[in-house]
Amino acid sequence: MENFAILLIICVIVLILFAVVVAILSRYRKCPSDKILVIYGKVGTDEFGQPRSAKCIHGGAAFIVPVIQSYQYLDLTPISMNVDLRNALSKQNIRINVPSRFTVGISTEPGVMQNAAERLLGLKMVEIQELAKDIIFGQLRLIIATMDIEEINADRDKFLVAVSKNVEIELKKIGLRLINVNVTDITDESGYLNALGKEAAAKAVNDAKKSVAEQNRDGEIGQANAQQEQRVQVAKANAAAIEGENMSRVAVAESEAVRREREAESLRKATAAEAVQAAKAKQEAYTAQQEAELTRAELEKATQKADVIVKAEIAKEQAEIDAEAEAEVIRRKARGEADAIFARMEAEAKGQQEILTRQAEGMRAIVEAAGGDANAAVKLLIAEKLEDLVATQVEAIKNIKIDKVTVWDGGQNANGQNSTAGFISGMMKAVPPLNELFKQAGMELPEFLGKDLEEAAAQAAAEAEVPHVESEIVEE
Repeated sequence: MENFAILLIICVIVLILFAVVVAILSRYRKCPSDKILVIYGKVGTDEFGQPRSAKCIHGGAAFIVPVIQSYQYLDLTPISMNVDLRNALSKQNIRINVPSRFTVGISTEPGVMQNAAERLLGLKMVEIQELAKDIIFGQLRLIIATMDIEEINADRDKFLVAVSKNVEIELKKIGLRLINVNVTDITDESGYLNALGKEAAAKAVNDAKKSVAEQNRDGEIGQANAQQEQRVQVAKANAAAIEGENMSRVAVAESEAVRREREAESLRKATAAEAVQAAKAKQEAYTAQQEAELTRAELEKATQKADVIVKAEIAKEQAEIDAEAEAEVIRRKARGEADAIFARMEAEAKGQQEILTRQAEGMRAIVEAAGGDANAAVKLLIAEKLEDLVATQVEAIKNIKIDKVTVWDGGQNANGQNSTAGFISGMMKAVPPLNELFKQAGMELPEFLGKDLEEAAAQAAAEAEVPHVESEIVEE
């Protein structure tokens, strides 16, 4: 029994040790040669004591600590992409097309590999390719803007070196490296490169024609000189051998002279023809160069014209937008002022209407208090305002200071009054009485406030005469 228990304990311990070994082996990862093993989580610190975001291993193996660490792989397979750059602006302000093919891949340099782990981990191959394309497009445009078309087309090595240098620097920032660059034919929409090609071809053809003409000329001259030397030597030998043949030799010499003259004329014509051909070749080269310059000038003119027109149109649209905005502000301001005026006038009208309504209600109450008699109501209102009317009359002479009026009085007049009394009486009569005020207003003074003396006297006389007439009639 005891042996069985010991055997059971041993089996349990063996199983535990086997499970531990299996677990350790399952967390031990080897990195293939075409991949980078990126361990992230708690991976220690860098040389400055700062926590590292990831640990990169290429061509080795590492143990992945459970729970606190995890891992992924970065693929080192090269990425080949077509970069078809179009309408890139060169240093001469001429737009060109630069189709090219770039091959990039994730770098295995320590610092650059760390950048790849931080910026490319988890991205698909297509996403990495698009990111690299954006960087390459920007650097290509930057490089082309600093070089002439002739320099780009003629010195491809210099162009490729500049592209490799600039693109490599930018790609390293995201963990990539440039493997290969292949630039195909460079074209432009303006025909500038075609004009340069025609100019070079015309120059080569003209140089070849010139070389052929020079060689033909040298051959003809050498042949003529050899023949001349031969004839001279033969003539001398014949003259020394046979003196009797001098006359015939003279004839021969004359004929030879004629022949030479003709040969010289032929040589002159050939030289002139060569000169004419050379002049034509130069003229054709000049014409080709002139056409290229005209094409370049027209392109420059079109570019500047487009810039001016676009700027003018933008300025015009901006001015229209500003004017519309200003007009909208004025319209809103005017609408607000109009609404304010309308509200104020409406409030004033309502206030005036309320005042008139209250006055009408007060007048209606006064008429009702007077028993429905309108005249009696008016008399009540006049009686209420009588004090104000008298005060208004007194106000007319209130500020006259009698002590400052100097009057030279000459005694009494025919009425028994002196001049001073007449002056004061006239001044008081200058103030219109209440009866006159009411008449000027189109009304009559109520009887209980008094009557005009002249009217009262006339009325009394009329009343006195009526009984007298009646008495006379009775007597008859």
